[in-house]
Amino acid sequence: MTVRVVLGWVWIAVHGVGCASGVETPSGLVFEGGTMGTTYLVRVVPGGGAIVDEAALAVEIQDALDDVEARMSHYRPDSEVSRFNQARHTDPIELSAPTFEVFAEAHAIGMTSGGALDITVGPLVNAWGFGPEEPVSLPPAAAVIGDLLEATGLDRLELDPRASAVRKTVPELEVDLSAVAKGYAVDRVAEMVAARGHDRFMVEVGGEVAARGTNLRGVPWRIAIERPTVEGGIQDVLSLEWGAMATSGDYRNVREVDGRLLSHTIDPRTGYPVNHRLTSVTVVSGSCLEADGLATALEVLGPDAGYALAVDLDLAVLFLVRGDDGTITARSTGRFEALMDGPTSASALE
Repeated sequence: MTVRVVLGWVWIAVHGVGCASGVETPSGLVFEGGTMGTTYLVRVVPGGGAIVDEAALAVEIQDALDDVEARMSHYRPDSEVSRFNQARHTDPIELSAPTFEVFAEAHAIGMTSGGALDITVGPLVNAWGFGPEEPVSLPPAAAVIGDLLEATGLDRLELDPRASAVRKTVPELEVDLSAVAKGYAVDRVAEMVAARGHDRFMVEVGGEVAARGTNLRGVPWRIAIERPTVEGGIQDVLSLEWGAMATSGDYRNVREVDGRLLSHTIDPRTGYPVNHRLTSVTVVSGSCLEADGLATALEVLGPDAGYALAVDLDLAVLFLVRGDDGTITARSTGRFEALMDGPTSASALE
């Protein structure tokens, strides 16, 4: 997803390349770079008269992101998650506190959503050509999908919070934290920036966002939600003064397999790519980790079941649904509509 930070009547596409850097601009301090195969951007508005060590803050931001990637990337063979996947046994595996936190949150969202979010879906993602392995030209056979489903599922993971350990009930089970790792990275950077005494900032990693306070103009950060069409553009603008926002959609990462365009989102309950008209889901929450996981779960569930769950859980969610003629229809929960009436606050997202 492309996130745009809107300043007055001007919108700026969030982007970043190269190494982390701190640059003082009319928008305050800007830090941008690359992480987890995508980009990040951090804007900080220093307090009045405060002296900020920009170089040190740039290093801390990059270090925080590098730490998350080193723990949770399944593209890196030496990451904590990869080592978990390589362990072909059913003994409890002790995890670091950050990685266990992400496991636990993703597991909880998965159970709440009836398995629509499932961090064990990685082998199925690979089978359809969307993982770290080579793309495929033909869809996997039904028998292959059936075999992979036998080695996936949240019920095949046992979590022990006291020991910060996870046990597989089948040795070949693997996890993929792609649906939640960027959201967690946003939270980590936001916590670090806040711990340095800053209370006015915006953090974006790969389209997932957290914001605190106001921008340089003294108004809440205005985050645009992209219209999921070929032409793009802005669908809505949310004033985010406190909170996090994540979007999951089927309109960016698609692949042609055997002459068909397939979504990268695999329904872990069936083993097949999602196939419905829900093209984008945006969730606003107090935690970007939670928003990220919920957005994926709701996208898998689709426009009807996803909306019903969002209402049942009293979530702030915007659903964008594509019609037969390609037009986009917006459907939002009451909680989301309330946020559109004014800037978000901590109490509004409790």
